[in-house]
Amino acid sequence: MTETRATFSDAREQFLAMVAGVRPELHRYCARLAGSVIEGEDLVQETFAKAFYALSQSPDVPPLRPWLFRIAHNTALDFLKSHGRKFTDMRDDIEEIAGIDDNPDPAVVRAALARFLSLPVTQRSAVILKDVLGHSLDETAETMGTTVMAVKALLVRGRKKLLEDDPDETTAQATARADLERYASLFNARDWDGLRELVSDDCRLDLVSKSQRRGKQVGAYFARYEKNVVVLRVVRLEGRLGCAVYLDGAAAPSYFMLLEFGDGRVTSIRDFRYVPYIMAEAEFEVL
Repeated sequence: MTETRATFSDAREQFLAMVAGVRPELHRYCARLAGSVIEGEDLVQETFAKAFYALSQSPDVPPLRPWLFRIAHNTALDFLKSHGRKFTDMRDDIEEIAGIDDNPDPAVVRAALARFLSLPVTQRSAVILKDVLGHSLDETAETMGTTVMAVKALLVRGRKKLLEDDPDETTAQATARADLERYASLFNARDWDGLRELVSDDCRLDLVSKSQRRGKQVGAYFARYEKNVVVLRVVRLEGRLGCAVYLDGAAAPSYFMLLEFGDGRVTSIRDFRYVPYIMAEAEFEVL
């Protein structure tokens, strides 16, 4: 049994090393489809789980990048439909596409993450793949399982709507601010014993893409930070509160943490230390 677990763990590590190069790009796609860097990372994790299982059942490795994007695309669509997100099918009217610009639209590339949620998901997908990630029309059509003509129609409609619409204001979930500030204060004072006291006995720890722990094992987690110069600042991130992590006196955060509290104690920690690429897409405000 131990040998089987070790073999599985080795295979998983080899797979993650194999897909590491495409991972940030997949996250950019999923984050914009979901409108959240956090949900985007969840979709990347699910994509890799599906891909790893599929590879374990097949002797051949397909062309990796387009295959992973197809899995990510379908995974994101399932997620959006299951959560009642805005969705349209592929039957967009084919109009005004003869003169479509085949180059990425710079204004689209600069658009804020939340703006993409104003688009029906098929338009959203086409615009992200073509304009944000720079895929060709053929690659975009292959990922979406449609035709180049349909992609062109989706781009016309999506670009127009994206650059016209104003996003709705997100609302801050300020109820956990005092708890987060207390946590950040103890962390910045390097009061590790105080932090361990603050963590509940059944706290869940998720070192995203690395490992998970629960209960008493979470206390050992703080040891990794005892050797580093780390400062936490409370931020508003995608309508929720979290902690941005600043390493070695840097002016900009390297990644962030999300925490949940119950009765003033920490019940959940999600630490994004091992997926720092999500900071490139994160929209946050230091409080």
